[in-house]
Amino acid sequence: MRLTILGGGGFRVPLVYRALLGDREEGRVTHVTLHDHDPARLDAIARVLADQARGVPGAPAVTATRDLDEALRGTDFVFSAIRVGGLDGRATDERVALAEGVLGQETVGAGGIAYGLRTVPVAREIARRIARTAPDAWVINFTNPAGLVTEAMQETLGDRVIGICDSPVGLGRRIARALGAARPAEAWIDYVGLNHLGWVRGLHIGGRDLLPGLLADDTALESFEEGRLFGAEWLRSLGAVPNEYLHYYYFNRETVRAYRQVEQTRGAFLRDQQGAFYAGTDRADLAAGEALASWERTRAEREATYMAENRETAGAGERAAEDLESGGYEQVALALMRAIARDERATLILNVRNRSVLGVLDEAAVIEVPCLVDANGAHPLAVAPLPYHAVGLVTSVKAVEREVLAAARSGSRATAVKAFALHPLVDSVRVAGRLLDGYRAGHPELAYLR
Repeated sequence: MRLTILGGGGFRVPLVYRALLGDREEGRVTHVTLHDHDPARLDAIARVLADQARGVPGAPAVTATRDLDEALRGTDFVFSAIRVGGLDGRATDERVALAEGVLGQETVGAGGIAYGLRTVPVAREIARRIARTAPDAWVINFTNPAGLVTEAMQETLGDRVIGICDSPVGLGRRIARALGAARPAEAWIDYVGLNHLGWVRGLHIGGRDLLPGLLADDTALESFEEGRLFGAEWLRSLGAVPNEYLHYYYFNRETVRAYRQVEQTRGAFLRDQQGAFYAGTDRADLAAGEALASWERTRAEREATYMAENRETAGAGERAAEDLESGGYEQVALALMRAIARDERATLILNVRNRSVLGVLDEAAVIEVPCLVDANGAHPLAVAPLPYHAVGLVTSVKAVEREVLAAARSGSRATAVKAFALHPLVDSVRVAGRLLDGYRAGHPELAYLR
C-alpha cells in the first residue's frame, strides 16, 4: 500500500513512520510520500525517517515532493496533518485572543475559530484535488480543528474522510491504568462528543462498568492526569471524566489568567523549539542517527511541557512518566488503515458523520464516538443521549463550526464575526469583531473575509 502524508515536514511525522516500521503483516504500507511546501522541513523529517529505517528490513520507502498532484497520484491512503500559517500563525492566534482577555488555544475558542477560518479553504481545495487525482483513496484527517476540517472535506469526499485524535485514546488508557486493568486495549470506552469536547461516561471490562468505582475513589482519581486536572469532586459531580480540553471551559477564568501571565505562549514556545530543531537538522555534516536523536530530545521536552499552564492552575504538578508516552494517534491511524485495507474489524473512537447517533445534531454533523471499522469504512455505534449540560456545549460549538464553514465559503466578515460571538468562551459581540480584525491583520490567509 501507498501512504501520502500531507504536512510531511511536520514534527510528528516520525511517530507515524515508527508505527509503520512495526507493521510486519501482509498488505502493509510499503511506500510513504511526504508532501510539504517547505523544502527545508521536508529534508529534515526525511533525515529523521532515514535514521529510523536504518537496519530495519523492509522499511517503507520514503519520497518527498512539493507537488500535491504528484504526491496523491496512485496513493491508497492520505494522512492530512497540515498547519496553515505554521507555528507563527498559532502564536498569533494566542496573542490576539489573550489581548482581548479570551482564550487563544489552537483548537478551542477564538484561536480555534481563527485556525479554522484559514484552514477550511485549504482543506476544501485539497479534497477537490484528491477527488480528481486519487478518488479511491481514503483520507485520515488529523489537521486541527479536526472535527471541523473533517466535516469540510466530507462535503466533497463523503465518508471516505475520517478524522482521528489521540486525546480519547490517551484518556481511555489512563483511566484503564488507574483501574488496574490488565489489558487496557480490551476495555470498551463509552465516549461521546465533538473533537476536543467529549466525555468518558463509562469504561467496561468483562461486561462491567468500572467507572463508578473509580469516581468514588479519590486516590485512584488522583493517580492520573485528568483526575488531578479537574479534581475528584468535579468529576463526581459530572459522573464522567472529560477530555482534557474541557479544562478550558470548566476553568476558563483561571486558565486565561495563567496564560496571560506566562512569558511565552505555547505556540511561541513550540515555534522557537521546533525552529531550533529544524535549523539544527539542516546541516550537510549531520552524522548518522543525529537527526533522530535531536528529534527525540525535542519531542520529550514538548511532551513534558504539554498543558503546563492548566496543570499549574489545577495544582496538578509535573506530568507523570507514564503520561509522557505519545498519545497514540499514529497507532489509531495504523489501526484504521489496517481495518479498511485488510477488512480487519476494529472498534476505534473516531470523527465521523453523526447520521442518527446524537438526536440533537443533524446527520452531516461530525461527532467523536466509538465506531466499528471494516473495509467499507467507519460506522458510528449507538450511544446514550447526552446530559443537558453536555448538549448545551456540543450544540453551541457545532453551531460555531457551521458558521466557520459558511464564512469560509462566502467570505463574509459578518458571518465570521458571528462565529466568534456565538462561541461560549467569547462573551461579547464587540470583542468578536475586534478579534476578527486582529486576526485579519495578523494572517494574510484571512484577507478573503470582507
